[in-house]
Amino acid sequence: MSNRHRFTFLLPFLSIMILLVMILAACGSTTTSSGSTVSSSGTLQNVSIGLGYIPDIQFAPFYVAQSKGYYKAAGLNVTLHHGIVTDLIGSLAAGHDTFVFATGDEELVARSKNLNVVDVSTIYQKYPVSIIVPANSPIHTLADLKGRTIGSPGPYGATYIGLLALLYNAHLSLSDVHVKPIGFTQVAALMNHQVDAVVGYSNNEPLQLEKAGFPVRTFNVSDYQPLVSNGLITMANTLQSQSKMVRSFVQATLKGLREVIANPTEAVQISKSYVPGMNVATATTVLQATIPIWQGNGQLGYNDSATWQSMTQFLVAQKIIPPVQNLAQAYTNQAVS
Repeated sequence: MSNRHRFTFLLPFLSIMILLVMILAACGSTTTSSGSTVSSSGTLQNVSIGLGYIPDIQFAPFYVAQSKGYYKAAGLNVTLHHGIVTDLIGSLAAGHDTFVFATGDEELVARSKNLNVVDVSTIYQKYPVSIIVPANSPIHTLADLKGRTIGSPGPYGATYIGLLALLYNAHLSLSDVHVKPIGFTQVAALMNHQVDAVVGYSNNEPLQLEKAGFPVRTFNVSDYQPLVSNGLITMANTLQSQSKMVRSFVQATLKGLREVIANPTEAVQISKSYVPGMNVATATTVLQATIPIWQGNGQLGYNDSATWQSMTQFLVAQKIIPPVQNLAQAYTNQAVS
C-alpha cells in the first residue's frame, strides 16, 4: 500500500480519535452540587484545620461535613486536627494548618503582631461566654458585680475576654471586682459558694448547674458587648492564591452546619464516632444550647462589620491591641455569599 493510501485509510480513524480526545477533555472534571470541580482522576486537595480543643460536640458541623462527604464532593481531603493549642493563629502562620478555628479577638491580636490573617467565615454568631450567678443572687445587673468575687479560669482565653467585655459594658474595671482564678472548676465553685459569680461558656456550665439542681441566671456577653466569636481563619495569601479552595471549604462547612441545625439528633449520632466516650444525652443538651449561638440574628457564617467595629473599639480601650488601620482587611464574606 502506498503512503498516500495509508494516510487516506487513517483519516477516519484519526477523526474518531480526535473526537474522543475532545470528549474526554470536556469530561475531565465534573461539577459537584457545591459548585466545586473534582478531577475525574479523583485527586483531592489536602486541607487541614486546627480546632484547638479535644474532640467535642461543638465541632459537629465539621464532623457532619466530613461524614456526609461534603468536603470530598468539594474536591477536598480535610484533616481535622484536635488538641489544645495555646496559640492557634501562630500555629497557622507557622504552616501547621490551612485554617484554624479561632475568635475574632485572637485574630486582631495576631494581626497587631504583623500576622497577615483573615476571618473568612464566623461560625459562632454569638460570643458564647457568660457570667453566671445563682438564681437567688442579689446580683441583678452587671453594676451589681462591683465588690463581688468572680471565679474565672484565669487571665487568658475567651472567658477572660468575655469577663472584661461585661465589666467594660458596666463601666467597671478589674479593680472594682475580685477576680479569683479557679481553673475550670466553675460548677463546684459556684455550688459551694466559694465565689459570688463565675465566668464560663453559655452552652456548658449553666447546663451542668441546672442539671445538678442548682438554678442559675446568666449575663451573656452577646447581650451586652458585641464580640466576634469562633470562625474559620486562614492566611491572607492563601485566600488570595487559593480563593476557590477557601470558598469550597467554607461552603462545605456551612452545609454541615445547616445539616446539624436541621437534624440535631442525627448530628449527635454522627459525632459519636469522632468523640470517644461521648454521653449522648449531655451532647444533645449542649447541641440544643449551641444551635441558637450558631444561628445568631443573621446569615450563617456571616461576618458582621458592626460587630467587628464594636469589638475593635473595646479591645483598643482595654489596651489589648493598638488602634487598628484597615479593619476591613481582617475579615471577608466573599466565601460565604
